[in-house]
Amino acid sequence: MKVTINDVAARAGVSIKTVSRVINNEPSVRPATRKKVMEAVAELNYQPNLAARNLAGTRSYTIAFIYDNPNAYYVIDMQNGILDACKARGYELLIHPSNSRSGAVHEELQDLVEHSKIAGLVLTPPFSETQSVIDTVRHLGVDYIRIVSSEAALEDEGNCIQVEDSAAAYDLTRHLLEHGHRRIGFLCGGEEHVSTYGRLDGYRRAMRTAGISLEEGLVLKGEYSFDSGVSGAKKLLQSDQPPTAIFASNDEMAAGALFAARLMNIDIPGQLSIVGFEDSPFSRQTWPKLTTAHQPNNEIAKCAAALLLSRTRGKGAESGSASKEAGIRREFTPELVVRDSSGPAPVEVMSDE
Repeated sequence: MKVTINDVAARAGVSIKTVSRVINNEPSVRPATRKKVMEAVAELNYQPNLAARNLAGTRSYTIAFIYDNPNAYYVIDMQNGILDACKARGYELLIHPSNSRSGAVHEELQDLVEHSKIAGLVLTPPFSETQSVIDTVRHLGVDYIRIVSSEAALEDEGNCIQVEDSAAAYDLTRHLLEHGHRRIGFLCGGEEHVSTYGRLDGYRRAMRTAGISLEEGLVLKGEYSFDSGVSGAKKLLQSDQPPTAIFASNDEMAAGALFAARLMNIDIPGQLSIVGFEDSPFSRQTWPKLTTAHQPNNEIAKCAAALLLSRTRGKGAESGSASKEAGIRREFTPELVVRDSSGPAPVEVMSDE
């Protein structure tokens, strides 16, 4: 027989209303009473019906995750991180994919807020970095958190979790430079993502710091996809002066670049070094495994959801002390992970300099 809130109230010796207050984590309950209720919940293995709770009251216990990203690994990491935060606080998650290029996201956001009764939104790139989307969310009056590249405009910094793309890209490029590489190709991600510009900036800064003239022919536009990595790498490697290393803007592109090099019988890393970004499963499923920058997407998502939920509960929202909210980490710098796809520049190249 399914355990009900009545059973919990009877076991704890309190009213149903008190049990409801404890489950909803409301502050107006004495610690001793809260302890009795939670012990009863644990003993009876009671699981509250969150959907019914949403319908019954004026307060929502659901947040939404809005995304448009072709990388399934990224989406899964984000989803799992947000879910962890939701489960810890008694909330549910609504997952909503959308097409950033269709222009329909504004109507979809309005429908979500008006009909799905959500408490807040977690926005990921490119939506989190699109001003018209932010304006729509603000107009709807719903709480939100943006996961953004540190290069993005931050007029609402208190609502952001930042990823330091530029700093991590600088470290990756320095890694290649320290191995003697001077002609380093760069494969850009999609132009709608601010991370693309942050990673390109880090690459350029590292090259300038090393006193190396930037060759725009070594920088190619692309998309965050395997096929884009294949086509970009082929173009670079078929040029009159091919690079000795390729920096791909994410691991999926780097895997494509490695595939293209293999088709051309180019040894990795003996003749060509390849690095990626994010440390997704793509980086560990290739041979050789990819040197990359570890971006903890699961933890980033968990922090974003935790920050959003602290806002929806009114903690610090009025005072503006966002940086103090539950000690939540607000900035992440992906860290260099050296694997087998990068190595010294070919001897003949190093000896010519």
